[in-house]
Amino acid sequence: MSIRIAIFDDNKNIRNSIILLLNTDPAFEVVGNFSTAQHCVENVLTSRPDLVLMDLEMPGVNGIEAVKLLTKEFPHIQILIQTVFEDDERVFDSICAGASGYILKNQLNSSLIDAIKNLQTGGSPMSPSIARRVLNMLQQSYQGKRQPSEEYNLTPREKEVLSAVVKGLSYKMIAHELNISYETVRSHIKKIYEKLHVASLTEVVAKAINQNIV
Repeated sequence: MSIRIAIFDDNKNIRNSIILLLNTDPAFEVVGNFSTAQHCVENVLTSRPDLVLMDLEMPGVNGIEAVKLLTKEFPHIQILIQTVFEDDERVFDSICAGASGYILKNQLNSSLIDAIKNLQTGGSPMSPSIARRVLNMLQQSYQGKRQPSEEYNLTPREKEVLSAVVKGLSYKMIAHELNISYETVRSHIKKIYEKLHVASLTEVVAKAINQNIV
């Protein structure tokens, strides 16, 4: 069964480019594309997507406000932010609003398909520079508050993968650095999520730093 995707972006050219890109993979079906988020709840009700691609800067209701509305009404729907912005405040607000991932528009062609597939398998994809910003924010937040390391029965390889995640590396970069396949990386990260009892990349990084796991 294909992944149903709705796109919210006020730039028609970007929406069309995303549609063309997604149409290259039979695993995806674009069920809606919208120039504003003004009626995002109604739009999602009618298009019934599994995943929403949300731009941040739109007229009327902005992306962060839309994420709050959608996560409240449709907590089961994944929301991937796609934007040109990577400042700390927008990143933090998007994550707090309920976004499942955050990818930069200049990396859509190379990373969008992988990011969507990561979301569908329980990951929280972020562009490497965004992951680094999240890491920096978490380090500042937990500075001086680190707890003793707990035993989570991570294997040596899982600790290597977790360390790479904390550094802000993407799945592909981790696979290259550790000389393992992309699917093996996804398998390790899924097990790390289970062992650490977390559900998102942000929680993984926070727990790894706070409890000095790696």
